[in-house]
Amino acid sequence: MSGAIIGVVAFLFVVLIVASAAIRIAQEYERGVVFRLGRFTDVRGPGLFMIIPFIERSVKVDLRVVTMDVPSQEAITKDNVTVKVNAVVYYRVVKPEDSVIKVFDHRYATSQIAQTTLRSVLGQSELDEVLAQREKINQTLQRIIDEQTDPWGVKVGIVEIKEVELPQTMQRAIMAQAEAEREKRAKIVHAEGELQAAEKLAEAAKVMATQPIALQLRYLQTLTVIATEKTNTIVFPLPVDMIAPLLKPK
Repeated sequence: MSGAIIGVVAFLFVVLIVASAAIRIAQEYERGVVFRLGRFTDVRGPGLFMIIPFIERSVKVDLRVVTMDVPSQEAITKDNVTVKVNAVVYYRVVKPEDSVIKVFDHRYATSQIAQTTLRSVLGQSELDEVLAQREKINQTLQRIIDEQTDPWGVKVGIVEIKEVELPQTMQRAIMAQAEAEREKRAKIVHAEGELQAAEKLAEAAKVMATQPIALQLRYLQTLTVIATEKTNTIVFPLPVDMIAPLLKPK
């Protein structure tokens, strides 16, 4: 009797071992790449799926978007300026079988491709493009990296340059250029204001030349403004035109 119990227990133990080796569970964001005696058969999941123990094996692949930081890369731009640039790459696996079969480690391979592509694109761009046309460079990086990783079943969706580090001498030169540009704009605005003021004054002079009473009214307005000043004595000339009627003989 005890021998039969031991046999049943042993049988159940073997069944549990076989079941644990045969049953696989893949999450909603995972897929199982199944190999039978070393040859690829199919992709299974998500959920519960079975494999033949000791004959088949499965490799789980995560299909979620991966955020990968590209370390700071030093490159010389097309106009011979040394810059350090880092970036971030968003990618995901779209073909699980290719990401396992065609590349040893798709994460490491994608990282290396991103670094070399970043240096290459920076070397073909001028500093002004790197600073002012970052979106264009991002699109170029995304297109090139995606073309390189496509055979591995990896889809690169977004590439963003995060920070551009310039030498101290170049930073000072850019600041001086920006300051000169601001001064130029200020002088242009001031000159345009002077031009508009001169045009208005010329128009006013024409009006006063044809309308003497307008000149007298302007004179009175000026006296009103002067009278508000905190001064003890105000000396002002009196236009002859204003007293001319008084000088005429009656």
